[in-house]
Amino acid sequence: MLLPIVVGLILVALAFDFLNGFHDAANSIATVVSTRVLSPLWAVAWAAFFNFISAAPVLWGVELKVAATMGKGIVQFDLLRAHGTPLVLTVIFSALMGAIVWNLLTWWWGLPSSSSHALAGGMIGAALPPLGFSGLIGSGIAKIAAFIVLSPLIGMVLGSTMMVLTAWVVRRKTPARVDALFRRLQLVSAGIFSYSHGTNDAQKVMGIISVILYGTIWADRVSTADVAAKFPVPFWVVLSCHGAIALGTMFGGWRIVRTMGHNLTKLQPIGGFCAETGGGVTILALAHYGIPVSTTHTITGAIVGVGSTKGTRAVRWGVAGRIVWAWILTIPAAALVATIVFFVTHAIVRALT
Repeated sequence: MLLPIVVGLILVALAFDFLNGFHDAANSIATVVSTRVLSPLWAVAWAAFFNFISAAPVLWGVELKVAATMGKGIVQFDLLRAHGTPLVLTVIFSALMGAIVWNLLTWWWGLPSSSSHALAGGMIGAALPPLGFSGLIGSGIAKIAAFIVLSPLIGMVLGSTMMVLTAWVVRRKTPARVDALFRRLQLVSAGIFSYSHGTNDAQKVMGIISVILYGTIWADRVSTADVAAKFPVPFWVVLSCHGAIALGTMFGGWRIVRTMGHNLTKLQPIGGFCAETGGGVTILALAHYGIPVSTTHTITGAIVGVGSTKGTRAVRWGVAGRIVWAWILTIPAAALVATIVFFVTHAIVRALT
């Protein structure tokens, strides 16, 4: 009876991963579509390809630090596992549903909110009722919360700096030659950002699936000490998560593409290149330190940074303000939904057992 439930929950986790790709596809392709370098269809195919191949470094031993942060850096894994299999399943299901509901709502509203922070909020909201605040890891949550502010600022600084330096380098070329050059280079920068998106975001679901496995049917395979030392992720989980996020990107939502690529600021190919490269480098650097940052926040900051080099009026600050409110509300909103789902699910489980 347990195995079908675990398999079903893993499928829910992969569904969230698919929605992550669907929801965040705009982050990877908004600039390359808005500058008309690629059509939406070819853009999502390009992004999905790099989402998937970002699994490759695992083959030569690169540590999955973001997966470890999501798996053991928000909720006390040993404390959760000590409460038994039913609670592990209920908490993870509630966390995923909190994140999924918030992702779907913000997609419908056309707001580029963070799937990463929705999942973190879901974990917090689902774990609070059974474990209390002692079941949460304050340092891990503080790190994630800090980069709600820091990642867009870093993206903005890198985006604007790259824009200024790149504009200086090509200052003697004609606008037509600059446009032609950066139309080609934007294919590279879109690939860089999509690769970073896969590297950072797919790992978050790997951490969740590993918690499901090691907290239930594989509980005897690892000790708490093993998890504390190095959070193990099976390779089939790596491939499944990268495949799901790539497939989601293939079906990516146009609503958020419009907000990111058209409504926030007007981009030319040179600006798109600088925003994507600045955002991608930021995400890859932070993923190296195991920080599950938001690709949405980072690329938004980079786009604003590029736009602001033309003057403050080049950025539609009203749209930016709506996006910031979505960022602020993501963790508490996903946590609230997860808490409600937990109480309902827990009541059903108790009634059936």
